Amino acid sequence: MAVFTEVSEQQATELLTQLSIGELVSLQGINSGIENTNYFLTTDQGEFVLTVFERLNHAQLPFYLYLMKHLASRGVAVPDPQSNHHGDILLTLMDKPAAVVNRLPGACLVEPAAVHCGAMGQTLAHMHLAAKDYDRHQINLRGLNWWNETVPHILPFLSSDQSQLLTHELAYQNHLTGLSAYEAMPSGAVHADAFRNNVLFDGDALSGVFDFYFAGVDRWLFDLGVCINDWCVDLDTGVLDRVRLQAMLDAYQQVRPLSAAERAMFNPMLRAAALRFWISRLWDFHLPREASLLQPHDPTHFERVLVQRLYDPVTL
Repeated sequence: MAVFTEVSEQQATELLTQLSIGELVSLQGINSGIENTNYFLTTDQGEFVLTVFERLNHAQLPFYLYLMKHLASRGVAVPDPQSNHHGDILLTLMDKPAAVVNRLPGACLVEPAAVHCGAMGQTLAHMHLAAKDYDRHQINLRGLNWWNETVPHILPFLSSDQSQLLTHELAYQNHLTGLSAYEAMPSGAVHADAFRNNVLFDGDALSGVFDFYFAGVDRWLFDLGVCINDWCVDLDTGVLDRVRLQAMLDAYQQVRPLSAAERAMFNPMLRAAALRFWISRLWDFHLPREASLLQPHDPTHFERVLVQRLYDPVTL
């Protein structure tokens, strides 16, 4: 992620004295993303990732870290947080919360094919089921409440057409929460940000899902919608690739079939997923934080995705 907090080799060495993962060999900042500070941390015992959290506090972070620990213990390919000598996985560095996780093998895919979308769908369903008995609770901090709070701040930057689209869709999503079909959809801990750049592949085999720091309790279908809107679309137009979409849906439902309520709410949740990332990208683009390696994403991409879901709805 972008480097907001500069970590020296001396500070990393001091942090490693709390852990049992070896001595520092190298430290390299990761120049991608916009939320936390991340470094590749190499020791004489292995490869790790050091994260310094910039927006989440010590009270919020146990949900995310122990969710990863929970999923890893159930065989899901996710980062496993390393504990210090007291058994704590939530650490402190430069008065900020921090964590060290094992570095997963493989590489992200720029252009996933149907086989990769199928692997992601299958893994996502396994993640949802594996987290059913996870006993910590944290609302989706980038969910509907945040949308309602954030939209007034970004409307001044938009054209009249964009403002109309955004306010109309936000009103629609607020309306959905009162419907019986919405209430009937199953929910639990979700990743909420499992884009292709947060998933690793070794060949065609999915080798890891990382960056759980937008996770929270939400509808499972919303989580699936987030994946579909990234993995199964043409990035230039937002148009769905039906072959990739079907591969993801088929693989997901082989593990966890969608309920009747979810099938009825399928396109509305695709719209919700598109709206969430249009809002957050507008926020990051127009009201950015300072960072030495900040690269905000283009917000117009998810505007196009939302328009596609509105005028070419998907039904199951």
